Amino acid sequence: MIIGAGGVGRVVAFKCAQDSTVFSEILLASRTVSKCDRIADDIRLQLGYNSISTAKVDADNIPELVNLINHFKPKMIINVALPYQDLTIMEACLQTGVHYLDTANYEPKDEAKFEYSWQWAYRERFKEANLTAILGCGFDPGVTGVFTAYAAKHYFDEMIYLDIIDANAGSHGKAFATNFNPEINIREVTQKGKYWENGDWVLTEPHEIKMDIDYPNIGPKSSYLIYHEELESLVQNFSSLKRARFWMTFSEEYLTHLRVIQNIGMANIEPVMFQGREIIPLEFLKAVLPDPGELGENYTGQTSIGVRIRGKKDGKWVNYYIWNNCQHADAYKETGTQGVSYTTGVPAMIGAKMFLTDQWSKPGVYNVEEFNPDPFLEALGQSGLPWHEQVNGDLQFDYPE
Repeated sequence: MIIGAGGVGRVVAFKCAQDSTVFSEILLASRTVSKCDRIADDIRLQLGYNSISTAKVDADNIPELVNLINHFKPKMIINVALPYQDLTIMEACLQTGVHYLDTANYEPKDEAKFEYSWQWAYRERFKEANLTAILGCGFDPGVTGVFTAYAAKHYFDEMIYLDIIDANAGSHGKAFATNFNPEINIREVTQKGKYWENGDWVLTEPHEIKMDIDYPNIGPKSSYLIYHEELESLVQNFSSLKRARFWMTFSEEYLTHLRVIQNIGMANIEPVMFQGREIIPLEFLKAVLPDPGELGENYTGQTSIGVRIRGKKDGKWVNYYIWNNCQHADAYKETGTQGVSYTTGVPAMIGAKMFLTDQWSKPGVYNVEEFNPDPFLEALGQSGLPWHEQVNGDLQFDYPE
């Protein structure tokens, strides 16, 4: 059962339908059932997969979720709805005895803050119920954690420095648009930066730290240090890390639009009165910006997301880089979405497949790097996201010895 019918939900549904031996029946549910119907119709027409049905559900409403889950009786929920809804869906899974997977960690609707503590608090309840919850199984978070686990398993005795780098070197032809839900995207990139160093978190101002990073088949791009959720789990699960950072590319034009949005108050999440009713400026902005799920048709260029790690093996220093590049046009041709949705949706399908084929299955709440990375990465390459690796190349970062 897939909850969410945006661009990522579309990719997840398409990719699940491509593997009918594992995903024998699919229910696609959303608050706007017409979106689900369009996706289901496209899947039936393009893939000939007819075992897909649709339903309306309010993912904020636990009794409504429970009723739908009990009616369909799925083995697992793939949650690609809003991060605000993670906890209600997890509660519904516990009440119905269904396993859980998501692509982004919980954040409160009234506070621009995301962290795993709220979902990690469910560990004992899921374990006692003999249920599995897989957290953050998109690309970043998600594949970046699997990349890190793969590196730890095959190349390092001790990982010391980690940098996750994320470039979108594409063009959608719009003056300003976000590549996923604008409300979530703008909240994420306007908060303070944060990175892990020597056992503690170091805070920075938004976009304060910048460097040019050379991305494969793209070249150098201005990249900014921001906080991203997978850092929280990675520094816990790989305690040898002395420094862990996340970098993302933004164009000057994008940052200029972002500053204007902030300066005029449109990034605010506090309600304001407008024509006699309360509205939240950021929610209003979302309504007038282009729908990320509809950017794919004219999107050119590619994404490049990877992990660069420096550490030791047998007492010797090792540099390691593992990455994927995804063409927006290829993603659109296959699923009707742009590359950012594609790179998030494909790993969600694979994570569910890992669980359903008993390769990632243990009671409790887990981040992806806590599972065996090998079968996941084998499936990733077979599912449209081939990955590459380089050993002892130039990682471009400064590393204290």
